[in-house]
Amino acid sequence: MALAGPLAQPAVSQSAAATTAAAATDTTARPPADAPYRNASLPTAVRVADLLSRMTLEEKVAQIITVWDDKEEIQAADNTFDPARASARYPDGIGQIARPSDIGGPTSPRVVRRRNIEDSVQYVIDAQRWAIENTRLGIPVLFHEESLHGLAARDATAFPQAIGLASTWDPDLVREVNDLIAAEVRARGVHMVLSPVVDVARDPRWGRIEETFGEDPFLVGELGVASVEGLQGVGTDPHIGEGQVLATLKHMTGHGQPESGTNVGPAPISERTLREMFFPPFHEVVRRTGISAVMASYNEIDGIPSHANGWLLNDVLRGEWGYQGAVVSDYYAIEDLQRVHHIAGSYREAAEISLAAGVDVDLPQGAGFQHLVQSVREGTVRMEAVDRAVARFLTMKFNAGLFENPWPDLAEAQRSNMAEGVALARRAAERSLILLKNDNATLPLALPEAGGERPTIAVIGPNADVARLGGYYGEPRVAVSPLEGIRALVGDRANIVHAQGVEIVQGDSDWWDDPVVLGDPAENRRRIAAAVEAARDADTIVLFIGDTEKTSREGWAANHLGDRTDLDLVGEQNELFSALKALGKPIVAVLVNGRPPSYPLIAAEADAILETWYAGEQQGSAIADALFGRVNPGGKLPVSVAREVGQLPIFYNYKPSARRGYLFAEVSPLYPFGFGLSYTTFAFGAPQLSATTIRGGEGVTVTVPVTNSGSMAGDEVVQVYLRDNISSVTRPVKELVGFQRVTLQPGETRQVAITIRPDAFALWNREMQRVVEPGEFTIMVGPNSADLTSVALTVAE
Repeated sequence: MALAGPLAQPAVSQSAAATTAAAATDTTARPPADAPYRNASLPTAVRVADLLSRMTLEEKVAQIITVWDDKEEIQAADNTFDPARASARYPDGIGQIARPSDIGGPTSPRVVRRRNIEDSVQYVIDAQRWAIENTRLGIPVLFHEESLHGLAARDATAFPQAIGLASTWDPDLVREVNDLIAAEVRARGVHMVLSPVVDVARDPRWGRIEETFGEDPFLVGELGVASVEGLQGVGTDPHIGEGQVLATLKHMTGHGQPESGTNVGPAPISERTLREMFFPPFHEVVRRTGISAVMASYNEIDGIPSHANGWLLNDVLRGEWGYQGAVVSDYYAIEDLQRVHHIAGSYREAAEISLAAGVDVDLPQGAGFQHLVQSVREGTVRMEAVDRAVARFLTMKFNAGLFENPWPDLAEAQRSNMAEGVALARRAAERSLILLKNDNATLPLALPEAGGERPTIAVIGPNADVARLGGYYGEPRVAVSPLEGIRALVGDRANIVHAQGVEIVQGDSDWWDDPVVLGDPAENRRRIAAAVEAARDADTIVLFIGDTEKTSREGWAANHLGDRTDLDLVGEQNELFSALKALGKPIVAVLVNGRPPSYPLIAAEADAILETWYAGEQQGSAIADALFGRVNPGGKLPVSVAREVGQLPIFYNYKPSARRGYLFAEVSPLYPFGFGLSYTTFAFGAPQLSATTIRGGEGVTVTVPVTNSGSMAGDEVVQVYLRDNISSVTRPVKELVGFQRVTLQPGETRQVAITIRPDAFALWNREMQRVVEPGEFTIMVGPNSADLTSVALTVAE
């Protein structure tokens, strides 16, 4: 323990440990030091029951609400935690405090600076000391933070945005990234994070698509499991160890295909589609990990908002899947039942509906659940319902070890975003990059030896001289822009010229900020003219274009929008490209964005295209290494890319009756799911099955020889798809059922074996039962969802 002041747990007598936890207990006196709930040797269920039996109704409700918006009410003038004010405002304790790195509630950290590491750690210590010493029961506070792609705090490691991590197709890397995130979070005394997102995303108009692992339920499920294993540890034990945190599975469900692509919009999804496409990632995480927090989604399904959907949260999640943990609300979503969905007449009624539907904890402030005391007193909510929710939340606290050690470790926290994190952020960025086009081997760019003739490289564009991090961003100690990365790599061996070209949005492009105003067209055309002059004598143009954190983002309110009706580049970026193209120079388009790159002009006319997403704090170094061949891009698209908005929704696992065609337009995507090129070439041999006939309940292994037939080491992602040829209900034309990323040296051949799990052959029949129907299946193997070689498999009766 690096800081003075942690309180040692008192010794617990054997007689106290033997005390039955369910016994009636005085709910007015402070419990004895040897109360069973303080005994770490007892089972969690016994400790929870004992503590619950000692709690007043007010103390119970205090546990399942959260503090965020009104932090200033429990803080001193210097923003430190104030025990006296906390006791006055929350005499019955505080269950949870959101984002201790933030000084206040929902405000941009560029407007109100986040706490530094030392102040954040001290805030947690002061709050925990107050909770343990100054509240009757001494229940520690559970703190949570955002950590979608790194702890969203000062001096934390910033990794590629989730869609970039998905592009690695590397569960081991995703696990490693989340393990480091957990260590950074836990060192600051925070025991819970609001990640990962396992929404299947099937509409690129939706600004939150960047937060997801893409469109495929199998890929999303595998990366979701890896994320939780990194955060909490491998296995199904819900207890977390040192350096680990409780994960929160988001958002259940249908959130990723909202009506019209607008955030919070209704999800017009049938039960069959829910079970086939949207449920599987959640089920996989629940089945294979110790996840103990699931967040309900903002949207409605068939007229029922998820926070009021007992079928979704109780029947499916807890009933069919056997989930034992807590369900937490999304931020302000309980209140939304009244003010957005209009299925409740008041926040009190909204809380009663949510509690009955299976929501246990109100985030981020408790404006709904704070009415539960009155509801119980007046008989509209039964005490048993409150007890059930509180028990689930207290179980999380015990499983997190809060009653034994709630304290931060300042020395460990100060190591955050140091050498280990920087190195991992760079490796993750490198593996996330996707080469979409490379005509005439434009890439990698040649770099002469020192002292040779110096080529001129024009680094142009609005995303060249900034390190865009994406939504829910942290603040790393250093963030390397692409221009900085290129200059550092090239040194004096080339002449680097730079021009902005266009301004995408006016002013600060902060994810939190409003309004969003595109750059002035007249000013941008002057910038374009200046960029053309800067590039006129260049040998190669590297053009950084795409989005900003403001032009596609989470639209969480009517005054903070983030979804779009179009898919192409905004502002004058296409004009910039055309003006530079007219110079007759080779143009490399480097895409910096959070949405699939539906840029038809760029796709048609750029000589090379590198998709980088928001690649984290080390993006500049990774991009430079890829441009000059020190890194061979090996990422693959986790989404299908539409040619135009009229194709939406577009995804690879469509039904046989879909995609008949359009008048005057293509039906195929601009880039297919799973697509990505390399600086080398790969050859796939004929796939072989471990058995050509199996029975229901059995799996099969497919083996394919893959050869690096080029002259440079590189990565290929071997992808396995399946189709049920004849079925009692319609099935997709293909479904991803396995994948493996492999690194091959020039000339190397590897036999890549991928096992297809038994449940991959199952379907939901007409009675909505999960069954395997005998018949013929097609197994397809290749480097993406379009270029595949098939082999037949029979599932016998």
